[in-house]
Amino acid sequence: MSTSAAPAAPAAPATPAAPAASVSITPVFVRLKLSLLRNGLKGSPARKAAYFGALAFALFIAFLAVLGLVALRGNAHAGTVVALLATIMALCWTFVPLFFATGDETLDPSRLVMLPLRPRPLIQALLASSLIGIGPLFTLCLAIGSVIAVARGAAGLVAAVLAVPLLLVGCVTLARAVATANVRLLTSRKGRDLALLSGLLIAIGAQVANLAVARLAEPGGLDRLEPAGEVLRWLPPATAIGMVDSASEGSYGIAAAQLLITVAALGLLLWYWERGLTKLMVTPDGSTIVAAKDHKKNPAGGGRSFLPDNRTGAAAQRSLRYMWRDPKTKSASVSALALGLIIPVVNALQGGGSVYLACFASGMLGLQMYNQFGQDTSAFWMVAQTISSTREAYLELRARALALALITVPFTVLVAAVTAGLVGNWAGLPAGLGLALALLGSMLCTGALSSAFFPYSIPTDGAFKNVAPGQGALAWTSLLLGMLASALISSPLIGLAIYFSATDQQSAAWILLPLGVAWGTLATWAGLRLAAPTVARKLPEILLAVSKG
Repeated sequence: MSTSAAPAAPAAPATPAAPAASVSITPVFVRLKLSLLRNGLKGSPARKAAYFGALAFALFIAFLAVLGLVALRGNAHAGTVVALLATIMALCWTFVPLFFATGDETLDPSRLVMLPLRPRPLIQALLASSLIGIGPLFTLCLAIGSVIAVARGAAGLVAAVLAVPLLLVGCVTLARAVATANVRLLTSRKGRDLALLSGLLIAIGAQVANLAVARLAEPGGLDRLEPAGEVLRWLPPATAIGMVDSASEGSYGIAAAQLLITVAALGLLLWYWERGLTKLMVTPDGSTIVAAKDHKKNPAGGGRSFLPDNRTGAAAQRSLRYMWRDPKTKSASVSALALGLIIPVVNALQGGGSVYLACFASGMLGLQMYNQFGQDTSAFWMVAQTISSTREAYLELRARALALALITVPFTVLVAAVTAGLVGNWAGLPAGLGLALALLGSMLCTGALSSAFFPYSIPTDGAFKNVAPGQGALAWTSLLLGMLASALISSPLIGLAIYFSATDQQSAAWILLPLGVAWGTLATWAGLRLAAPTVARKLPEILLAVSKG
């Protein structure tokens, strides 16, 4: 008996798979940040010592700042001071990442473009990881000290609890939004140039802070901050601290308005950050796109028109292009120019200036003559190929000194004139300018000798590393001996200037100008002549010394 096969039951409809549980990426990024910090300290005692030293220094400064803010509690100017402090913190968080982008690998979100991450979860994760580090800890301490200085009563305490996280998150979000918008710049050569100029900004900021502290230390100095404080307490994120002050005084409507401005500004920053992050993730890198526009002519290339059409002109043009294109040479040159102007001007504004401070400018610029071959690095072999005699070595050094003099001499004249105008001593301008030019010539003399006898390598990999390992003592020795020798070479004119000043013969001091020009020219010529034989004889040794970076 045959049995018929039972008809197959219809297949049950496939049950849709349960949606995968959404996993927050915030803990992953927090662990990633902690791993970056931990792994960055492994295997490098110097880096570990630098990190913990910076941490200890930041905590020490924060401790002193908090003590000062606590002592300010009850002062009539406390609200103005903390509003100014919050604004300064916001400015630091805005601009410091632009100059020190290489200090935090997580500042570059373009490294995450290949991961399937949505902008909003990514923002939450990046924001959480950004709250880990020395900077956020320092900001947290200052925020706590600020609210302690102005918080009074129950309303002030409630406002303080809200203000501390709002100020901290606002500063961090501001830094992230600006860094994301400029990440293409930060990872380019221009960004590295910008980082190298950070020292200049620090120097300028220190001088501005010095002037500000001197003015505030005067009687009634804090009263000058009141108009600025009234404006700053309405600008986020300082509105968070202003909210605490307003709530403590019973101005609840003003406090609510300041809270609304703070939250709205934070929301706007988050939106701007998300917009920039989305654009960054979907826009191809400009380096992968063929440039359609012709490059503009480099301004440094226009120097050929007034330079001689010979070896001197070609070598001088090369040095000028180094100053324009090479990041470290550009940084050193711009820093020397800025500091050479800032120091005399600041001293003149503080009432302690002198026309002879123009010598500081010529000294800073004269230091650029030192280690001339180090800026060539291993490419110095091409220069060495063109030197086969003492005469050619002399021409090479002369061209480098000429390139430097084309910038330093006019700038020294400018600094001397500005200083004389600020101190109101136009009669002393010839003497100050003559002594400055004599010192400049002495620095060119000793710089040429230092380049011949003490060459060292300038590394190209580190933004703030200007001497190759093992050559630090050599670099410091050349600089110190060179500056002492320059002062000794210029000592006759220095003594003459002191004599004219001590005997009150200012009418005869003008003779220092032609003497300074002649003395500086003679010193430069003598230094080049003395250094040329050593350069021609020690070309292999110089090449080896400058190729270690």
